[in-house]
This record gives sequence, structure tokens and C-alpha cells, in this order.
Amino acid sequence: METLESKALQLLEERGVSRKDIADLVHFLQSKYHEHLSEEECLVNVDKVLQKREVQNAIITGIQIDQLAEENKLKEPLQTMIENDEGLYGIDEIIAFSIINVYGSIGFTNYGYIDKVKPGILEALNDKANGCHTFLDDIVGAIAAAASSRLAHSQEYRVEDD
Repeated sequence: METLESKALQLLEERGVSRKDIADLVHFLQSKYHEHLSEEECLVNVDKVLQKREVQNAIITGIQIDQLAEENKLKEPLQTMIENDEGLYGIDEIIAFSIINVYGSIGFTNYGYIDKVKPGILEALNDKANGCHTFLDDIVGAIAAAASSRLAHSQEYRVEDD
């Protein structure tokens, strides 16, 4: 029997998203705050986020909804809303927020920024020619934001004496 984590990772890969793609987003978000940030350190934090059951559930749920939309198997008006990634739909962001909440409030600012600029794999996922990724783009951005938050929380904070 396959584990939930391996199923979630398999679905990401099938949809064209690698762990390295997500680690690249973490590097994009955190490199200016961590002078010698390595790809390996980013990947470790991505893997820690991907180990969370809430994250695995979000991946599996979101991808299956995207696939149903691609197959035109949703009823209207939901089919059109998801197919077009309508801005006021918002349920895709709610699922992303469930991932961000795992690692604290800094994840919200990281997610908002990355969702706005759409670097790396997020640009490809937002291209409608590549399929319906209404949920997946937000989930991937949220995983990167959560991993960035985890990384930020792992840094030692030093207080200077007056």
C-alpha cells in the first residue's frame, strides 16, 4: 500500500512539479535574507513541509479538483469558475492557507508576494495552455511559503546589548 506522502509526491510529479521546483521558489523568497543559502537547505525545508499530513491532503484534493475541471466533469457554475481561475472564487487560496498556517504568520507575507509575482514553476502553472492548475499553483506557492517560513524560524535571533 502506498503512503499518503508518496501519493502526493507522485501527483506533483505527474503535474510537472518537482521538489526542486519548489525549493527554487524557497531560494527566491529567502536568498536575500540568508547570504549562503544552498539549494540543499531549501530542499530540506520543502521536504519537511511535504511530510505534513495537512499538506499531503491539500495536494491530493487540489490536484484532483484541477483534473476534474480538465476533464470537464464539474457542474456549472463550478466548472467555469475553476477552469478560468476566477479571482473571486477564493477556495483555492483557502486550501493554500491551510498549508501556510502550519508555520506561522510569516508564511502569509511570503505567500502573498510569491502569488503576486509568480516566479519559476508558478509562471508555468498559471499558463492555461499547460492545463488547469487553479488549485495547484496556490498549493505550490503555499508549500514554498511554508518552507520559507520554516527556514526563517530556524535562524538564530541575536539581541544586541545596549
